[in-house]
Amino acid sequence: MRLGLQIPDFTWPNGPTKLGSELGELAHAADEAGFAYLAVMDHFFQIDGVGPSENDMLEAYTTLGYLAAHTSNAKLLTVVTGAFYRHPGLLAKSVTTLDVLSGGRAILGIGAGWNEEESRGLGFRFPPLKERFEQLEDNLRYCLDMWAPGDGPFEGTHVSAERLLNVPQALSSPHPPIMIGGGGEKKTLRLVARYAQLCNLFAGPELERKLKVLREHCEAEGRDYDDITKTSYLVLDAGKQGEKAGELIGQLRGLAAQGIDDVIGMVPGVPDPALIDVFRKEIIPAVAEL
Repeated sequence: MRLGLQIPDFTWPNGPTKLGSELGELAHAADEAGFAYLAVMDHFFQIDGVGPSENDMLEAYTTLGYLAAHTSNAKLLTVVTGAFYRHPGLLAKSVTTLDVLSGGRAILGIGAGWNEEESRGLGFRFPPLKERFEQLEDNLRYCLDMWAPGDGPFEGTHVSAERLLNVPQALSSPHPPIMIGGGGEKKTLRLVARYAQLCNLFAGPELERKLKVLREHCEAEGRDYDDITKTSYLVLDAGKQGEKAGELIGQLRGLAAQGIDDVIGMVPGVPDPALIDVFRKEIIPAVAEL
């Protein structure tokens, strides 16, 4: 099992003037510690459960580019981009740029999107759920076409394009991996089976059923279930001084036993570098063989 560090909160004790340097130091430390993924949310307002809307929030792809410059190994992604936030041409070009500048470490993390508050607040159109899923599939098809040889046109349900020119192309072969986030059993997991190399599901009592449904969708799509990396979102709480490390390792072993390959989550207390050291010394080595 591999672990990923998601950074969902940028309201740090020393404020925005120190945020750049401290974020770079955190990214470097996490990369050196062996975190396989570095992730950010793709939101413009802070979300409930992390903090009030007014808390500091950085734009995702600018931040991932900054993280790329401070790391050498970790894969870089959003968990996850809302499909209606960006035109798919801009999204594909952003992920391609991240992949080229990071040496082939970009992942497209994407989902249907949900945050009506920030959409209405900033004046983004917030489509009905059915349309958001249609846009999600448009984006998936568009990005795959943009990463394929040639530069032909595209026709989707909500977007059309005359020439999908993408120069330079992504370094990842055959294209940057796609992670689809969400556990919707009728639509989301069907799209995982059809298009994605990774899925992202919440840890919890429904996880076993979600994986069973994904397997059924893979069978219907003629897709090898084992070709999809199953990731789960979990708060990686090792305690303020590492006192919960054993408990966390037990949780991770339980997820591995259920069929989860990798786990991505926030670490409470970040940016305290001592917490990253606990993962380097105790947790990442303990779960590496799972």
